[in-house]
Amino acid sequence: MTLLSRKADYALLILSYLHQRPEGGTARAVAVHFGLSRAYVANILKELAHAGFVVSHRGDKGGYELARPAESISLADLLERIEDGFRLTMCSTSAHSDHDNCTLTAVCTVKGTMANVHRRLIEVLKSVSLV
Repeated sequence: MTLLSRKADYALLILSYLHQRPEGGTARAVAVHFGLSRAYVANILKELAHAGFVVSHRGDKGGYELARPAESISLADLLERIEDGFRLTMCSTSAHSDHDNCTLTAVCTVKGTMANVHRRLIEVLKSVSLV
């Protein structure tokens, strides 16, 4: 089990790449740099633009650049916008109703402990930025 999905992992790499290149970069350049599919990189960049992490520019000098300073982009923010939130367990947040799908909610002996771990993890993720 990994903490970050492949999409979140690549989004983090892409944002870091753009941070290191203030002039920005293209989907093709990012794909070549990391050995990824250009189409997959383009889709992630589109999501990042929609979420307000990057801005796109068209034309000969087109490409993508960070929409805001890297210091202001936290890992928690990225996961919230790209992954529709981060949850340690199905019931670890009230933002989602998946806890209704858990058949053990009524008898779970670790739900409070896991909620505490989840809160602490979110605090750490909020403190981690791109730089």
